Amino acid sequence: MDKLISDFVYIGAGLAITLQLLVGSFLMGIVVGSLLSIIRVSDISKICTFLIERVISVIRGTPLVLQLSLIYFSVPGILDIKLSALSAGIVAFGINSSAYISEILRAGIESLPQGQFEAARTLGIPKYYMWKDIIMPQVIANIYPAMINEIIALLKETALIVTIGGMDIMRRSQIIAAERYEYFAPLCIAGAYYYLLVVLIEFIGKKIENRKIKC
Repeated sequence: MDKLISDFVYIGAGLAITLQLLVGSFLMGIVVGSLLSIIRVSDISKICTFLIERVISVIRGTPLVLQLSLIYFSVPGILDIKLSALSAGIVAFGINSSAYISEILRAGIESLPQGQFEAARTLGIPKYYMWKDIIMPQVIANIYPAMINEIIALLKETALIVTIGGMDIMRRSQIIAAERYEYFAPLCIAGAYYYLLVVLIEFIGKKIENRKIKC
């Protein structure tokens, strides 16, 4: 029993890394993804739109573990900088998430009636306020379930940080398993932590959604 409790505590210490990866990469993904989607639907430049679409296609069409490896192993040599596993993870997961969030936001924007854009232009509302106060609040309400799913998917993808030595939940369970040649219990503990996080995200998401419906 003591061994099981100590395993729970040791593996649970990886929550800090897992949550930092999740929050950091999601914030990066939502910021970059929003900018990409706005540029695409605004059609500011056909060349710019074409390049963004090709970049998104490449990001979505290649394995995340490949992108993580490129950022951690190749970028420091090219740019002569040093990246920690956590920093590389946030950048890699954030860039990958931004491609998917961009597609979700684009679909949400295109689902809105075009009359809203035309009315805003007719009234002379600056584009910044049009997007901030009129368009994006409606888009976020429409794509809310898809964004919760993206957060959950991103949480599970953070386990790939083990490939570059990040001491997250998964890595700590692997260390215990390797030391004892006993894989079942440590991996089940890691799975329990991930599952509890997913349940917590779903619970918070539903609470926020229900509050918005009541309002």
